[in-house]
Amino acid sequence: MLKGIEEVYYRQGYRIVGLYKHSAVKICEWTKESLRSRGGRHCFKQRWYGVQSHRCLQCSTAIYWCTNRCLYCWRSFKGMRGLPLSEARWDEPETLLDEMIKAQMSLLIGFKGNPKVDRSMLEEAFNPTNVAISLIGESLLYPYLSDFIELTKRRGMTSFLVTKGTVPDGLRRLSSYPTNLYISLCSPDEDVFKKLETPLIPDGWNRMLEGLEVFSTFVNSRRVIRITLVKGWNMERIDGYAKLIDKANPDFVEPKAYMWVGESTRRLPRDAMPTLGEVVCFAEKLAKATGYRLVDIFEPSRVALLAK
Repeated sequence: MLKGIEEVYYRQGYRIVGLYKHSAVKICEWTKESLRSRGGRHCFKQRWYGVQSHRCLQCSTAIYWCTNRCLYCWRSFKGMRGLPLSEARWDEPETLLDEMIKAQMSLLIGFKGNPKVDRSMLEEAFNPTNVAISLIGESLLYPYLSDFIELTKRRGMTSFLVTKGTVPDGLRRLSSYPTNLYISLCSPDEDVFKKLETPLIPDGWNRMLEGLEVFSTFVNSRRVIRITLVKGWNMERIDGYAKLIDKANPDFVEPKAYMWVGESTRRLPRDAMPTLGEVVCFAEKLAKATGYRLVDIFEPSRVALLAK
């Protein structure tokens, strides 16, 4: 780890875990919101996929490695590296999961003093039932990811894996499958991809196309395409998205508004954040172009759900 980077992440609410410190946990805002509201307000993942927001563990197994530096990413790029991984050393899955759960508990312990929080819900939050491998970096670069996912299953947990799709060999290596497999598909063509998602690898677009093909073969996971919509950047070319979705053959598509938060505010203007109405308009056009149905809208997150 680069000197001083762990302290930066610590101040931002991350907790670095493991002997080799390549993994991290951060409490999702929806986890906090669910606890404060006693379950009254929760994430769209609870509404659509049954994940209890207060029992969701947001994490990454490869915080310093990614194949892209997306302008809309709310995470910090401090210490972020591309490929290769020749000097990396990796923790075992058991070590990571145990330390992630401990870190989650330590980050939530302060809620014990909040009278608005239901004590039984907080105790449940100390024992997460879903692992969202989505925090930062490209977790498919962690060589033991399949074993990590299998470990979550043995402990009775579900898992959501979010990837850019630019590590197709990592997808192929998975022998244990996440409950939900997401590919973050945020460009309708290579030109937008290079400008908005700023790949750190020269063949990023072609790798992503290959990743979509591998993704389409996953029959033991719920396959979801996430499109982060950035106004003025990637909300045109519906036909381009339709072709890519046809290649990927997902079960669901989630067009979601970019939110002007975190480090992304240094890269993009506030008006790059689309309104809910603009997201719905995009979703309706995409549904018409793909044959998918617009089945739900979750207003608090400005996200729509399309299904076959």
